[in-house]
Order: sequence, then structure tokens, then C-alpha cells
Amino acid sequence: MESFFEKVAEINNSVNGVVWGSFGLFLLIGTGIIMTVCTKVFQVSHIGLWWKNTIGSLFHKNVIGHSKEKGSISPFQALCTALAATVGTGNIAGVAAAICIGGAGAVFWMWVAAFFGMMTNFSENVLGIYYRRRNINGEWSGGAMYYLRDGLGSKKGCKTIGKILAVLFCIFTMLASFGIGSMGQVNKIVANVATAFDVEAISSIEVFGGVSLYNVILGVIIMILVALITLGGLKRIASVAEKIVPFMILLFIAGSLAIIGINYDQIIPAFKTIFVNAFKPEAFVGGTLGAAISAAVTQGFKRGVFSNEAGLGSSVMVHSNSNVKEPVKQGMWGIFEVFADTMIVCTMTALVVLTSGVFNAKTGALAEGLTDATLVAGAFNSVFSWGDIGEKFIAVAMFLFAFTTVLGWSHYGSKAWEYLFGTKTTIVFKIIHVITVIFGAVMTSSLAWDISDTFNGLMMIPNLIGVVVLFPLVMKITRNFVDRKVKNKNEKPVLSYDPKIQAEAEATLNDE
Repeated sequence: MESFFEKVAEINNSVNGVVWGSFGLFLLIGTGIIMTVCTKVFQVSHIGLWWKNTIGSLFHKNVIGHSKEKGSISPFQALCTALAATVGTGNIAGVAAAICIGGAGAVFWMWVAAFFGMMTNFSENVLGIYYRRRNINGEWSGGAMYYLRDGLGSKKGCKTIGKILAVLFCIFTMLASFGIGSMGQVNKIVANVATAFDVEAISSIEVFGGVSLYNVILGVIIMILVALITLGGLKRIASVAEKIVPFMILLFIAGSLAIIGINYDQIIPAFKTIFVNAFKPEAFVGGTLGAAISAAVTQGFKRGVFSNEAGLGSSVMVHSNSNVKEPVKQGMWGIFEVFADTMIVCTMTALVVLTSGVFNAKTGALAEGLTDATLVAGAFNSVFSWGDIGEKFIAVAMFLFAFTTVLGWSHYGSKAWEYLFGTKTTIVFKIIHVITVIFGAVMTSSLAWDISDTFNGLMMIPNLIGVVVLFPLVMKITRNFVDRKVKNKNEKPVLSYDPKIQAEAEATLNDE
């Protein structure tokens, strides 16, 4: 078994070096810059508009109420399900790992990736709604595979390449659903729960290769819970997500603010360290100044994408199930998704680590007995030490964050499977996805994490090619929405590539 994992690690490292090399990072940030410039910095110039249409609309019944339309969910449910998939271990263990490897400066590059990623996610969701269609069950199906095939593929001489990229995207999505959406998440759940709630009688029993019986039992329990929810379809996943996600995010923010507030005198030094180390990393990062900066940038971008998934084309597959008619409206939920995930939750994690004293930003040394996986738990325990309640709090938060991520990615993978093999066979994928949960419980932390990084990068490449090629369409749809809704011009709405869906959407547009 150990030799098998060693071979997997060797192959993964080779692929990872390519997808997360200069080409992948250039494509990622370059796409965000293109979409930001072409939409005239929409995330800033229209901040009031997207804020009003997202968080400001939560009291509207058509936003938070359950959709009666077959196979569709409300915009709020779509957001919660998307956040369920994005707000995961990347927000806790991922941020800690980025700081440990790339220094505090990695946080700055996380913010940069998120700022431009807002418009990448916006563009993905605009295209997702525009190119979606109904499957044989009457459910909405959308995602990068459809705008690659029908959007990119409609360009002169691009029909074949559009189809090929769509298939590759689906293959990578299914693989990613096993990595970022299953093994990587479950691995962190088990590591934190086993540490915070140790049962020595079970954890002392070794099953194989250093894996304890406790880890196996936890993996089986998680696998059963995942099966009970995901096999019930999107409606059940969305119903669970809308109840857990807001609660878990608010709870984590409250706990983080308590830690940061107690260490208030370290807030300014923490921000100073983030900005200074972004361009002048500490010696522990290693190599020359250029290499150290490269490490900080790479870690920031990789962990940023792992966290908010902007550029992967993943959350499009659930946003496309929203009952909205306007592509731009769902696009704005995409902006808020990235903002909430990285600018709020990830920043809270970074400040907890940098203000609590568990990490030395100058030397890279961790407090005794801590690793990157348990660093945040140690930070909480430094304040809430009675009965190790801080560590237990993070274990519970990690469980909720990671568990809901597994649920969201089950839907993503099933949509990719649906595209390749048809709607009737998606149950096969769901069963396979449930089974992979147990592998995450027994794999080494670094391998599970590295595999997730690789699959993320593989998804990113075909998706971003599609977004870049179709940016004139995103501009057209966005301009049309702004002209009608902001400038009050009397123009025909641009809602769908399909004339039939366009007509149906226009007929009910006033109901939104």
C-alpha cells in the first residue's frame, strides 16, 4: 500500500508542476484581469448594484423561498450550495499551509487572486445561465462543458476543439470531485477530529501503514452521512446547505473575531507583515528573493483558488440550477461568493494565525506540537484553553466546512458524469464518490492535498480558455443588463442562447 501511494505521489508531482507552473498561473490571473478590465472593474464600479442584488435581497421571497420550478433551486440555495463546496478545509488548513510555506505574504496574493477572481466567477456564472438547458428529467444542466461545446464550439473552426475541451473538463471535474471534493476534505476532518476528540482505546490500534482504527471508523461514519444526503439529489443537498452554511460561517467569524479582539495589539503588525512579506518574504521561505516571492505568489494563488474556486468552473454547475432568468443576476452572486469566501473567511483565518502567536512570521516556526493542519486549532486553544475547547471548536468547524464541501462537489461531479454518460446513469457516479470518502480517511495529509491541487489546475485550463474566448459575449450580456436595469433603456433582454428558453424567460422576467 505504501509503495502504491509513493508512485501516486511521484506521478502527481510531475503533473502538478505543469498545471501550476507559469502557464497555469498566468492563465488564471490573466483571465481575471481581462474580465475586470472589459467589464470596467464591475466589482468596484457597480459594488452597490451587486451588493443590493445579493446580500441586500435576502429578505425577498423569490430569493430565499424554495423554488416550485422542477429541478431548480432559489438563488440563495444556489449560493449556499456553492459556498458549501468552496468554504472548506482550504479556508482553515489551506490558509495555514499557505502561510507556513509561502510566508504571511501569501495572504496578500490570496486577496489579489480573489479580487480578479470575482470577475472570473461572475463571467463563468453569466455564461453558465446563458448556455444552460433542461435534461431529460426537466432539471437545469449548465457548466463550462456547455459553454465550451456550444459557445467556443460555435466559433469558426472551433467545433472540434470545443467538444474536446468540454469532455476534458468533465473528466477533470470528476477527478477533482474525488480530490478536492472528497479525499482532501475528509482527510482534514479525520485529522482534526482524531486530535480534538481522541479515543485512545481505538486510535492506538493500527490497521495498516500507520493508519489507526479510529481513522477508519470516522471515515465510515462520514461516508454513510454523505450517502444519505447526496443520493437524494440536488434538492436535498441544497436544503442541507442552506441550513448549515450560514450558521457555520457566522459561527467561525464570531470565534475568529474573539481571538483577534483579544490580541488586538497584533492586528496592525499582522497586516504590515502581510503587505511587506508579499514583496520581501522572510528567509525561511527559502531561495533567492525572486524565488521566495514566487513561492509566496504561487501559494497565495493556489490556496486562493482552492478556497474560492474562481476559475475552476465548478460552482457554475450549481449556480446554473438557480431559478433566476437574468444571467447577470446569478453572476453577481458569484462575485459575492468569492468575496465571502476569501475576503472574509480566509482573512479571518489568516489574522487568527498571525495575531495569536502560534506562528512566527519571521522564522516560520510553529508553536510546539503544532503542524499546518492543526495551526488554527492551536490558535483557538491559546485563548479558549479550558478543556481544549478551542481545539474542539475548530474540529467541529472543520467538520462542517469540509463535510458540506463533499456534498457540493458530489453535485459537480454528477453533472460532469451526466454530460459524458447521460442523466440516467448519474447514480453510478454518486456511489463511486461516496466510496472515495474512505480513501481520504487513510491517505497521508500531504498527498491528499497535492492531488487536490493538481485536479484543480487540470479543471482550470479548459474552463479559462472558454471564458477568455467568450469574453465579448460576457461584455454584451453585462452591458445589456446595465443598460436596462441601471440606465433604464428600453432594450430586448439577452437571457439565453436558445430561442425557446429565451422566450420562456422573457415571459416570466417580471416575476423576478
